[in-house]
Amino acid sequence: MQATAPVMAEIDPVTLALVQNRLDHIARQMGWVMVRTSRSPIFNQSHDFSCFITDRSGTLVSQADGIPIHTGGGGFAIRALLESFAGDIGEDDAFLLNDPYVAGGNHLPDWVIARPLFVAGELIAFTCNRAHQSDIGGGAAGTYNPEATEIFHEGIRLPPLKLVERGVTRADLWRLLLINTRCPELLDGDLRAMLGSTRIGAEQIAALVAEHGRDAALACFAAVLAHGERRLRNAIAALPHGTYRAEESFDNDCFGPADIRIRVAVTLDGDGATVDFTGTDPQIRGFKNSSLANTHSAVYAAFASFFETDMPRNEGTFRAVRIIAPEGSLVNARPPAPMTMCTVFPAHEIMHACWWALGQADPARNIAGWGKNSFPVTSGTRPGGDTWVLYHWGAGSGAGAVEGRDGFNQMGPMVTLGGLVIPNAETYEQLYPVRVWRQEFRCDAAGPGAWRGGTGVEYEIDIDSDAVYSFRGEGIGRSTGLGVEGGSAGTGGTAVVHGRDGGLCEPPQYALLRFGPSRLAIRSPGGGGFGDPLDREVSRVVRDVRDGVISRDAAASVYGVVLDGDDAADMAATERLRRSRRPRQ
Repeated sequence: MQATAPVMAEIDPVTLALVQNRLDHIARQMGWVMVRTSRSPIFNQSHDFSCFITDRSGTLVSQADGIPIHTGGGGFAIRALLESFAGDIGEDDAFLLNDPYVAGGNHLPDWVIARPLFVAGELIAFTCNRAHQSDIGGGAAGTYNPEATEIFHEGIRLPPLKLVERGVTRADLWRLLLINTRCPELLDGDLRAMLGSTRIGAEQIAALVAEHGRDAALACFAAVLAHGERRLRNAIAALPHGTYRAEESFDNDCFGPADIRIRVAVTLDGDGATVDFTGTDPQIRGFKNSSLANTHSAVYAAFASFFETDMPRNEGTFRAVRIIAPEGSLVNARPPAPMTMCTVFPAHEIMHACWWALGQADPARNIAGWGKNSFPVTSGTRPGGDTWVLYHWGAGSGAGAVEGRDGFNQMGPMVTLGGLVIPNAETYEQLYPVRVWRQEFRCDAAGPGAWRGGTGVEYEIDIDSDAVYSFRGEGIGRSTGLGVEGGSAGTGGTAVVHGRDGGLCEPPQYALLRFGPSRLAIRSPGGGGFGDPLDREVSRVVRDVRDGVISRDAAASVYGVVLDGDDAADMAATERLRRSRRPRQ
């Protein structure tokens, strides 16, 4: 373990704060470049990419832009690059990688562009962009192939590669990449945007080093990491020491019903936390296995979101967390297990399990479950022959509640923690052969609680051409947004495809199906509630009824709130009803 006190003593707190904020600003500026120059809607509309910065040894120092599941394991990718190209990393080089087994990747669709920064001939840092590509080949357009049983079914695998050498792009490698995607015109533009964003980041880091000097800049990087480590160790030390156990589960293996468990034991002591997944079930046949980097990212995201909101998000912070992930298990699969789904599932389950274990040590910070995805990826071919790929982000699920805040009614996948943007329906209608008929909050789907879960949505969209649907509906059926501290679970999700010939299909949770012009109707799952529903403020219940997310019947039967004919609270009747519902002391 690296000592922190000597480094901290050398850097005054004001300089440390300024450098950390500047690094974070550089990461965000890289993201702005990506949004403005990328070609795919998945980037310029939804922001399904993340920019991060590492020091010269591959240790993450800033992940201020993007999606936590992308960036938390970013250091794995750069350390794999350093190992592969030891002694062969030069100025004006840029590298590309994606493989979860040999390149520190999380899943194949997330490609990393990494650009080394040299100052006076010395390697100082890497600026990086990890972005989920629209398509990378494999058995299904859009890369999510629910029929995959090995990684070779999921698309092109990239070890660390030198894409740009001494400022010259390798045309042979570029051509190889473009013929391995169904969307070459998108990939071509998106890779150029990724390269541009990392160049802007490198220029900004170079300016920082020029301003502070080489030695001071490197000391600041070390101090930023040390400060993060100290903050999380102090937060953990303030909790009751002990071992806290929790688990999450799948009810399917992508091919049929199954009882699959992710088990975790979180031990808190004076030296930080140990997160032990011993007892987790073995890797499965379907594509919901996790790479080691992805598991680390999920654990880091869980810890970062559990504690104070200003907790530094860098790899120094997570020196306080030791992770045991048995090889061959669902959280550290051996090749050639498929794993394209891993950044959502089981990352979602890993975060839930960590939250609920930590919640036993600090119930006031516990976090209710988020509803799991219920929407597919749809792809088709335009009249000119090019492929379009549509992610139905508009059918996002409800988030879990925390003490003091209701769950967000609609969010992207939980692992994005709000970093993924839900596009406007009008934009999609311009880009794709679709028409959105409905996208509204559900009624009575939110998990009840003193703080209720997010509602989920009712989503209906016409797809006006033949299309292939890659279903990955973990949230279809059972309740997945579980309540905590006396709160209840949100309602499960549904998905139905209505054919224009009158046919109707209720797809399984995972499947690759083709339909003619159809209407897709989804009810996304609600999030879990926090605390006893009878403790919810009456004014909040009244507001929810007026907003149409809680019915009058549920207001009375679940929350004990009686409304008059004008949807105002009858306080005397409410008090009598709530008193009758509470256990006698």
